[in-house]
Amino acid sequence: MEIFSWPVRVYYEDTDSGGVVYYANYLRFMERARTEWLRHFGIEQDRVRERDGVLFAVTHVDMAYLKPARFNDSLDVSVELVAQGRASMSFDQQVVRRDDGCTTLCRGRIKIACLDAQSLRPRPIPEYIQTEISREH
Repeated sequence: MEIFSWPVRVYYEDTDSGGVVYYANYLRFMERARTEWLRHFGIEQDRVRERDGVLFAVTHVDMAYLKPARFNDSLDVSVELVAQGRASMSFDQQVVRRDDGCTTLCRGRIKIACLDAQSLRPRPIPEYIQTEISREH
């Protein structure tokens, strides 16, 4: 399976009072990378909601924080689809620092559910999305 990567620069606003990236911001970086991963397939989440009446929501996160990122670091955030169900997807994601030879800073396993936009109940992932995603695997 191909691993998608998205570059991120650490801004001052991403850091805490100790000058390191605040732990919750790694989740934001990973969310942005998953959004760009979908765009890589030509899938825009606002259009999916309008067209199909579905949205994607995080249902489970397992994170390991290994080393800190600091202001102005250049990072890469990877996205690897590791499991795909009828109404869910699981991803392995890593945040690595490019400046020093790709040191792994954070790893996560994130599970996403496809939900009906009105009822917020699970719904199958639209077939065209499954087809696009499967095309690369």
